Amino acid sequence: MTFATATRVLRQLRHDHRSVALILVVPALLLTAVYFLFENETLPPGFPRTFDRVGLMMLAIFPFVVMFLVTSITMLRERTSGTLERLLTTPIHKADLLFGYAVAFSIMAALQSLVATAVAYWIFDLDIKGSPGLVVMIAVINAVLGVALGLLCSAFARTEFQAVQFMPVVVVPQILLCGLFVARDDMNEVLEAIAGVLPLTFSVDALKEIAGNADATSVMWQDALIMGGIVVGVLVMASLTLRRQTR
Repeated sequence: MTFATATRVLRQLRHDHRSVALILVVPALLLTAVYFLFENETLPPGFPRTFDRVGLMMLAIFPFVVMFLVTSITMLRERTSGTLERLLTTPIHKADLLFGYAVAFSIMAALQSLVATAVAYWIFDLDIKGSPGLVVMIAVINAVLGVALGLLCSAFARTEFQAVQFMPVVVVPQILLCGLFVARDDMNEVLEAIAGVLPLTFSVDALKEIAGNADATSVMWQDALIMGGIVVGVLVMASLTLRRQTR
């Protein structure tokens, strides 16, 4: 049932060229904008580029944001169109349905991360110590996290506009507190405590480990496993809150 659902969603996406373009092209275009933003900076010899730090983090943040939007809106359309209600009259379980969506969008997330990482390394010469494969792995997990959160939040929205309104509540705080703009040690105690339990924080920490070490570290694997556990937990919560339709 799970893979049948995933196959159906992928077939639908194949005919939705705008969604495919949004998933595969937009993160690479945003990464391009980040590169040119710092193109003219003047640095002392041997000093690392700002793009090498910020661009690396964007490889995880952009897929996370895009997949959250695409997934939440797509799932809401399935419910408002009555497709979800018809599917749930069959023997399919809610968990099979949700995990099927997760599998389908995870495949798209992997392609998205490969495209964005290829642009970062081959076009903009991203220079870090760690392996590009590890960067892709964290980026994919982060994109799947966006899928899981999008599926969860879609259950509480009645319109596409309401689905988009979850971004300032779910996505933006994670971007602000993940340590990209201000080191968590420099935050006040309340914000630091909140940042310490947000999923995106573990992603940023894992990428920092990859940037500073040639080999995978135990801290990086620990952060990756925590993110994977959060993804599974969010998908289970989404299956419990899934409604048949939105009137």
